[in-house]
Amino acid sequence: MSMNKTGIPQHIAIIMDGNGRWATERNQPRSYGHQAGVETVRRITSECTRLGVKYLTLYTFSTENWNRPSDEVAALMGLVLSSLEDEIFMKNNVRFRVIGDIKRLPENVQQKLQETMDHTAQNDAMTMVVALSYSSRWEITEAVRQLAAKAANGEVNPQDIDEQTVSDAMTTTFMPDPDLLIRTGGELRISNYLLWQIAYSELYFCDTYWPDFKEEDLHRAIEDYQKRQRRYGKTEAQVSEEENK
Repeated sequence: MSMNKTGIPQHIAIIMDGNGRWATERNQPRSYGHQAGVETVRRITSECTRLGVKYLTLYTFSTENWNRPSDEVAALMGLVLSSLEDEIFMKNNVRFRVIGDIKRLPENVQQKLQETMDHTAQNDAMTMVVALSYSSRWEITEAVRQLAAKAANGEVNPQDIDEQTVSDAMTTTFMPDPDLLIRTGGELRISNYLLWQIAYSELYFCDTYWPDFKEEDLHRAIEDYQKRQRRYGKTEAQVSEEENK
């Protein structure tokens, strides 16, 4: 499918929802759906790289997911390890990063994450960011704690704290905010994902379960994004005037 590549979002964030329900509808264990979801990650990563997307952030495992049955959590951790063996990063010149409360992960998973980040550090076609043991409220709480400690130590004046100061305290400080947030699986909520960063992101929801999300579905989301006018609080006339300068 040909696309207008002049309006490709620089940063796409995805809530990969529907793996468990996809498996249940096929009378399979939920882990079967998560495995199928990894195949979708490979396809979508390759396609985003081909289209010229610079950052792809995937909501992989939330802090709330620790409350799931222990066998599912164990299967997910194993899947994280096996998926990091994939050479998709090197084949597509993709840099790997991770955000989240990594200290809660098993030590072997932490080690593999670091190895993959080190191994792909020089890749520059696209950065794939995995949100693992992540929630936005956790991230914002950590940022507040960090800034409070700096204020208490006299390193920062509370009166000088502005939006940029807060953004710099986030785990996502190395990348721009998402232009487009996609959620699959039919749910119409954000689920504690990048709440600070998506203040002006365009939101796109679809009913397709993540294992069934194809390149064509990604194209539809981007084409929908390209039809929108991002005004950032300005009027339509103001934005049009700026675009025509």
